Amino acid sequence: MQTVAETEPRFAWQSSGPLISPAPAGDHADFGLKDPSVVYFNGAYHVFITTAGPDGWHMAYTRFTDWSEAAAAPLFRLDQSGIGPGYRAAPQVFYFEPQKLWYMVFQSGPPFYSTTADIEDPSSWSVPRPFFPETPAIIKATTGEEAWLDFWVICDPTTCHLFNTDDHGNLFRSQTPIGQFPDGFSDTRIVLTGSRDDVFEASMHYRIAGTGTYLTLIEAIGPAGRYFRSWTSDRLDGEWTPLASDGSNRFAGSDNVAFDGAAWANGVSHGELVRRGYDQTLTIDPCKPILFLYQGLAPHDPDTPYIQLPYRLGVLEASGLNPVSQMCPVRAG
Repeated sequence: MQTVAETEPRFAWQSSGPLISPAPAGDHADFGLKDPSVVYFNGAYHVFITTAGPDGWHMAYTRFTDWSEAAAAPLFRLDQSGIGPGYRAAPQVFYFEPQKLWYMVFQSGPPFYSTTADIEDPSSWSVPRPFFPETPAIIKATTGEEAWLDFWVICDPTTCHLFNTDDHGNLFRSQTPIGQFPDGFSDTRIVLTGSRDDVFEASMHYRIAGTGTYLTLIEAIGPAGRYFRSWTSDRLDGEWTPLASDGSNRFAGSDNVAFDGAAWANGVSHGELVRRGYDQTLTIDPCKPILFLYQGLAPHDPDTPYIQLPYRLGVLEASGLNPVSQMCPVRAG
């Protein structure tokens, strides 16, 4: 006889092979491609990534109309835009409808942003500007240093929220009135905390269409590689309730991802869900298949330096009924 816990929907995923990989040679023979942000706009997927190469971490852009075209799509190096050279990593891209501008949020130490009116012209991104005049005191207080990374912005009807992790077990949130964005971020506070491995980095935050529910994902570290935990709340500034957040019930990781053939990736790391739209509400549709563009770690020598780790990008598709698809108002009704 099955228990209630055994019959509850859980997440299960089917992975593509590696779809976006570094060029094997030439001037930009990167070690790995990481941290993808994906926007579907005007009939194409627009993907922004971190490149890890001999000259450090930078960002690049590619676009294609179908996932089958991703491997052949050229990369545009964003240091050729107004973003310029230097350390830039972990992009997040969305359209801020009140200003009719695209925003790219990224880390260059502290959180920075660039804007453009035309996402299809990668050379048009503006010179980066910082969100904060200085690091919030609470960020420094938790570790004794300026440890903050993987910045993520999402807005509700009145407020824009900036989330970040610190690689030390804390998830932070800052906020500003939507009419002041991108200025005025303040009231930085810890909203989730745990061990370093349980609340590590790469948080993502989404509105689930038709539900009044928000979804938070955070990357964690386990014995079988990186994986994601998840929580829900009825407010971006509310309390977060575990959804699939422990070692036996994960959002996405090695234990609930299936591959066609041999597994090419160890664990599930930094990525983005494919959204229903592209605006600042970061909305996903629970009534459609859930797609997750992620970085997977290919087989490698255990002594490989961090920057040389062979990360590749692939797509997960959720299979069967799961806790998010169960929220579809059609199914719920």
